[in-house]
Amino acid sequence: MNGTRAFRVAATSARVLTGALVAAACVAGAALAITAPWPTVSHEPAQADVTPLPGDTVLVCNGDFRAIGRDPSNPLEMVSAASPRVTVGGSDGAPDSTSITVDDLVDGGDVRRFVGEVDGRSAPILGATESMSLSEDDLFGFAAAPCRPASTESWLLGGTVETGAEDLIVLTNPGAVPSTVALSVFGTVRSSTSVIVPAGTQVALPLTSIASGSEIPIVKVTATGSPVRAVLQSSLTRTLDPAGADLQDAVAAPQRHPVIPGVQMFESPADGSEMAVVRLMSPESDAQAVVTVRRVGESAAVVELPIPLTADEPTELSLSAVPPGEYTVQVDADVPVLAGVREQDGSGPQTDFAWLMPAPEFDSEVLVAVPDGPDPRLVLVNDEDQDAEVEVVAQGDDDGTTVTVPAGSSAAIDLDPRTVYSVTPSAAVHASMTMTAAGGLAGWPIWPAAGAQQSITVYP
Repeated sequence: MNGTRAFRVAATSARVLTGALVAAACVAGAALAITAPWPTVSHEPAQADVTPLPGDTVLVCNGDFRAIGRDPSNPLEMVSAASPRVTVGGSDGAPDSTSITVDDLVDGGDVRRFVGEVDGRSAPILGATESMSLSEDDLFGFAAAPCRPASTESWLLGGTVETGAEDLIVLTNPGAVPSTVALSVFGTVRSSTSVIVPAGTQVALPLTSIASGSEIPIVKVTATGSPVRAVLQSSLTRTLDPAGADLQDAVAAPQRHPVIPGVQMFESPADGSEMAVVRLMSPESDAQAVVTVRRVGESAAVVELPIPLTADEPTELSLSAVPPGEYTVQVDADVPVLAGVREQDGSGPQTDFAWLMPAPEFDSEVLVAVPDGPDPRLVLVNDEDQDAEVEVVAQGDDDGTTVTVPAGSSAAIDLDPRTVYSVTPSAAVHASMTMTAAGGLAGWPIWPAAGAQQSITVYP
């Protein structure tokens, strides 16, 4: 090999070696680049916290108690059996009152709508409740219910289609546009229907018209177009004797921990009738629930009753093992459930019954309107770890009463009828109003006030 050829071979070998080294470096660099953090470009989105202006506070009452079937020639005709006595008050004075039209009720009186106009960023607090006593050939008992805001969804738990029962679904639309209301029945037989409720009117329909064949019907009420107030009016006749009347407030939604204060347990009669039962349902999924009963003023459980729930199937649980007295009923479940308690003071004529629904927590001032009726009593439940102080002051009085509700327990205070009270807790509590007399039962939960609006985050 001459010198020139040797030089060319050496040069070529050097270039090949250099290329191999460069290629290896590129591979190594790429591998390191993949594992190394890459530069990022980020920015915080523009946002602002905005507190919306509150709207007027609007409460809707239920109006007259309806009797159906009094005219044999027109069995579906509804007539007024009693007009309510209304007790109302507001934090800024008496609210404005307007009437809601009732075209399907013969000789009906006014259905009241109370409006508290907003002042700046503050919505007034209102409290209103109506009551009536019935003592006629076909109706007997005491019925009371709060006036409440309308809603787009609610549940009616306490219905029955048993022989002698006359249950009516009463729908009130306080808005300015019509509402299409879907009624879905859960029970032995599933069914559904829809009702048009014109603006500013009230309509009613028998529960049997949509729930016939369902032993324990629960009705879901869904309103489109305008919110409605849904109430279940119930009356019962045994043989030929009237045996109770009730107005049942709707439940807003299922809960994991429903709390029902102020349940009255009465002595069981000789015929073995159930004086108290819990009705339960788990919408959409199976569940395991435990019903715990505690005497008012005590933290220890009297009974604890586990019960399995099948999705969308209502069931009832007897509380016959609980001795007479005043209790709080609590339900703990692994999924949200619906719950209500039916109490009754006897099984013969001149007796009464009432459905009590779960009471939501509240931690700020509410107004409690106590209507005309027997022995009103405010029952308070504290689920928290610290004691709660609850100040109860009658409107127009300078001095009030402070009630201590021990942690994990309950307390009660007697109130005066036809009076509006300010109730202000130091911590979150549940509360219900009860009214009790021989042949006269009623009870309903205390709901949080409409209060100031919470701020929301807006992203432009």
